[in-house]
Amino acid sequence: MGRAEVGTPKYLANKMKSKGLQKLRWYCQMCEKQCRDENGFKCHTMSESHQRQLLLFADSPGKFLHSFSKEFSDGYMELLRRRFGTKRTNANKIYQEYIAHKEHIHMNATRWLTLSDYVKWLGRTGQVVADETEKGWFVTYIDRSPEAMERQAKADGKEKMEKDDEERMADFIERQIKKAKAKEGEDEDEKDKFTELKREENEPLKLDIRLEKKFQPDTVLGKSALTTKRPASDIDEKVFKKPKSIAGDSQTRSALDDIIKQEEAKKERANRKDYWLHKNIVVKFISKSMGDKFFKQKAVVQEVIDKYQAKVKFLETGEKVKVDQAHLETVIPALDKPVVVVNGAYRGSEALLRKLDERKFSVSIEILHGPLKGRIVDNVQYEDISKMAGV
Repeated sequence: MGRAEVGTPKYLANKMKSKGLQKLRWYCQMCEKQCRDENGFKCHTMSESHQRQLLLFADSPGKFLHSFSKEFSDGYMELLRRRFGTKRTNANKIYQEYIAHKEHIHMNATRWLTLSDYVKWLGRTGQVVADETEKGWFVTYIDRSPEAMERQAKADGKEKMEKDDEERMADFIERQIKKAKAKEGEDEDEKDKFTELKREENEPLKLDIRLEKKFQPDTVLGKSALTTKRPASDIDEKVFKKPKSIAGDSQTRSALDDIIKQEEAKKERANRKDYWLHKNIVVKFISKSMGDKFFKQKAVVQEVIDKYQAKVKFLETGEKVKVDQAHLETVIPALDKPVVVVNGAYRGSEALLRKLDERKFSVSIEILHGPLKGRIVDNVQYEDISKMAGV
């Protein structure tokens, strides 16, 4: 009996029956044919095409076994890389998603008898980090792509620079402490220093006492200027009062400014990321991937997904969509309106927009909360802040 013609009820019935996964015991990997029942599988094994495939397998079994194993492993690892990334995941969960695809390579056609053997092999070859628990085997993908290696190298370099900065800061503080201690020690030595009074016999005692010259009002101001008598102490204070030295204050202030600048530079390096999405900020949709309906429309970020994606709600239509941060840009509000710092040294802080510099594409903000409340930060780029939702 021939096959049913395309479009006939019999053809549609056969398609509906073959849809989805069937029993593995009635699947032939060499012929890549799935049978629906035992009788169909028996008829297939007796067919001429199946016998030819078995003869090909008998000539070079290692070649076919290696090919099936490689195809199975590539599919499993590709699913692990794309679907789960570097997160620690149950190996059986990945396998269940892999075999959900109808035309997958079955494990009984590979060199591994069980999934545990395959996971152990992955761990030995260094493709994943495998660990066994009471709930089964768990795997963690090891990303060795050029992009991942470059990101890791940048992260290592950044960490090394931060450590160098910390060491320089520690050395600077230690030098300042040593200078302060040395200065205090000199002052104490001068206070405690004394000499013994020695005098030879029959030598008159001479005391070298130097008295400051008293103020003579007659010679400086004249008699006519002294119509009212004032205490001498007031005159001395006003005439002979010396200006205070501000050299020490300026030196202390400059050292403090240096410390603040170094701390801000350190925070900038630590908080500067390639992702900037935050919850409850207003953004603008700048992509035409969904047509002109949402182009240049403003939306509120309701949820951040995996750092680079967000679920947003458009302000005009109220529709909710999931978009990537590459399709969004920040929104600058009016002056004296609240904003959220989305990137840089003060990332995550709430502030007020105080000044706008259109030539430099930057703004000045005032921090609203925390220990830095009231601090004015200048030269903040447009893309580092965004309008706060609900205001």
